[in-house]
Amino acid sequence: METMKTAIGIKGDNREAVVNMLKQLLADEYIMYTKYRNAHWNVEGIDFHSKHVFFEEEYGKLEETIDSVAERIRMLGFYSPGTMQQFLELSALKENGPEQNDSASFMEVLLQDHRTIITFIRKSIGENAEAHNDEGTADFITAIMQMHEQMAWMLRSSLKNFD
Repeated sequence: METMKTAIGIKGDNREAVVNMLKQLLADEYIMYTKYRNAHWNVEGIDFHSKHVFFEEEYGKLEETIDSVAERIRMLGFYSPGTMQQFLELSALKENGPEQNDSASFMEVLLQDHRTIITFIRKSIGENAEAHNDEGTADFITAIMQMHEQMAWMLRSSLKNFD
């Protein structure tokens, strides 16, 4: 729902399309944040301490991203979704966890979610810049994609020993 008229050089229909993309991204980020929290709380095994700390560092990055995406939606003149029900309805990610509580199982689930988000953002960058005349959001989500690429790399590198 639009909350206010903006005069920022982006037509209303384009702003709404951009905001719909951002709402899914916000939901995806929140679901992923919850999964990292779950991993942080419930990981077990010989590498417990290092992974407990690792998962905490990673969900901290997502906290900042969640806030930034929600605020970007508000900048474009719309309300941000803010309930778990809304996030679950909007997200492309599944609310699932691993079969076991070892670090590799958690990391495999998280890695797949990063891949899903990276693919979604990569597709959305061009649409925002070209079709919707919103280079600002294209730049904004490019930085988020790069963060997810780094987080995915950390998971892939950690999983290498488990292959």
